[in-house]
Amino acid sequence: MASTFSFDVVSDFDRQEMVNAVDQVLRELKSRYDLKDTNSTVELSETTITIQTNNEMTLDTIQDLLRQKAAKRNLSQKIFVYGKVESASGSRVRQEITLQKGIEVELAKKISKQIRDGFKKVQAAVQGDSVRVTAKSKDDLQAVMQFLKQEEFPVALQFNNYR
Repeated sequence: MASTFSFDVVSDFDRQEMVNAVDQVLRELKSRYDLKDTNSTVELSETTITIQTNNEMTLDTIQDLLRQKAAKRNLSQKIFVYGKVESASGSRVRQEITLQKGIEVELAKKISKQIRDGFKKVQAAVQGDSVRVTAKSKDDLQAVMQFLKQEEFPVALQFNNYR
């Protein structure tokens, strides 16, 4: 009996780790001397983070803090899509950061084509916002994983449902 093995290539992030990272940024905003009196806010919604502060220099500092806290929690920097800086009420500025989740159809097609071209014994199929990779050998699947880890994609890739 020939069984097949598979895994899914997805682009996702741990929501709880993101909540923790934003919480750490908020704590640091309250305790750091240079950020204490800026009345800055960082709000996390389902798909975005909104930063509101008094100037662009402080905004850059808060972005750096967010990137550092996310990196410490093993969140990829590729999930952040920075929107343009808008002026808010008074002399304040606001920026919306979109949290990227899922693989777009065009990128999924490109990934599956690269897998099919590079590995003859492996099948890749686009399924919604993920790519299912199947093969008869686990070694082939692990070779595909290594290949995808070395490639540079505009989104962070994870592998799950490895069976």
